Amino acid sequence: MSLKHVTTALAAVGAALILYVGLSYLFAPQATAPDFGVPTWPRQEGTAFLAVKGVRDVATGLVILALLLTGHRRALGWAMAAIAFVPVGDMVIVLNSGGPAGTGYGVHGATALAVSVTAALLLRERPARPACLPADTAPPAGTAPSPVPSA
Repeated sequence: MSLKHVTTALAAVGAALILYVGLSYLFAPQATAPDFGVPTWPRQEGTAFLAVKGVRDVATGLVILALLLTGHRRALGWAMAAIAFVPVGDMVIVLNSGGPAGTGYGVHGATALAVSVTAALLLRERPARPACLPADTAPPAGTAPSPVPSA
């Protein structure tokens, strides 16, 4: 399997997972919230903050999918590098809120590492070089023909 296939799979799995998490926060926020790692969650009117997290996660997954599906691999690499800030921030929030270190490091820290590695691999990719045209092949459309020497 080529490195390009590996990075494509990593990005696709990352997009699927964050979409799942985001949709879980939108459709079952109180059931999903404890898995985040902070000890308390908003109740009643404050539950809108859980929907905010859901929307953020769904949007993150959609950005990854859009760049992946359109073939903008370098832009995907830079986007994922920027997106890595989200799980790092989540890890800091969990650790500073008295949440379990295992969740902070094991869930959010590991996610940040996986996103960062995927970003680095995508940014290492080089565009494929076009194959050289044989000498008897016509020039590409829109280019001027080369001058033909007279005999």
